[in-house]
Amino acid sequence: SRTVTVLRFGRSCIVHNRALLLFTKASLVAAETMTAPVNAAELLQQALSSNIIPNQEFLLQGSILDSAAENLLHRLRGLCDNVDASPETFSDIEMCFSLKLPSEKTPVMTVRVRRAQDVDAPLQLRYIGQPELGDRTRPTLVRSSLDIACTPHVIDFLTEMGFRLDFEYSTKGYMFRKGRMKITVSKIVKNMTDPISQSYLVELSVLAPKGQDAIAEDMRIFAEQLKPLVQLEKIDYKRFAQMP
Repeated sequence: SRTVTVLRFGRSCIVHNRALLLFTKASLVAAETMTAPVNAAELLQQALSSNIIPNQEFLLQGSILDSAAENLLHRLRGLCDNVDASPETFSDIEMCFSLKLPSEKTPVMTVRVRRAQDVDAPLQLRYIGQPELGDRTRPTLVRSSLDIACTPHVIDFLTEMGFRLDFEYSTKGYMFRKGRMKITVSKIVKNMTDPISQSYLVELSVLAPKGQDAIAEDMRIFAEQLKPLVQLEKIDYKRFAQMP
């Protein structure tokens, strides 16, 4: 019986060692796979096909006079997240760069670079596409949008690529969040302090991957709660181009 016990113990040790060897081999294979160089283009293509990149902006816009702005801010404090905290403020400089061909009058591409004045944050490189011509009953404007955090060298990079600065402006205001929705109440200022108008621009926006059109209905419902203080709607930019 002692011999049988020894044999069984020996067999169990052999089985255990084989299992440990197989596990070690599998771990080595996994480690080699993880440390292997990954093709960035393949990763980007996989992300695009999986619809995980927030490359679409849903947008509603409106304006409100300075005299009514405090009432709107009070309403937003009650509706948005972190109601106990003071609204987040921002002060940004936004620069618009365009790439033009010598034989073309209209730019081939336009990008924007945003730099925060009040916090030590990365610059934001942003591409904004043309509004989509879709269903007229869609409650929000929809356009392609890509936001990328970058270093201050991005301006030199764009210049080397052939982009030229068209204009720049400064904005100051307040920002609120409600889930994925971002609400900004801001105005353009001159010399970082002097406002150029007696009204605020109000924007309700969401960055989301393609195929998430249901967010537009959530934005419409939220915008209804801001009435009659402010009327948020789709802005047809083509009308401005046709104005005399």
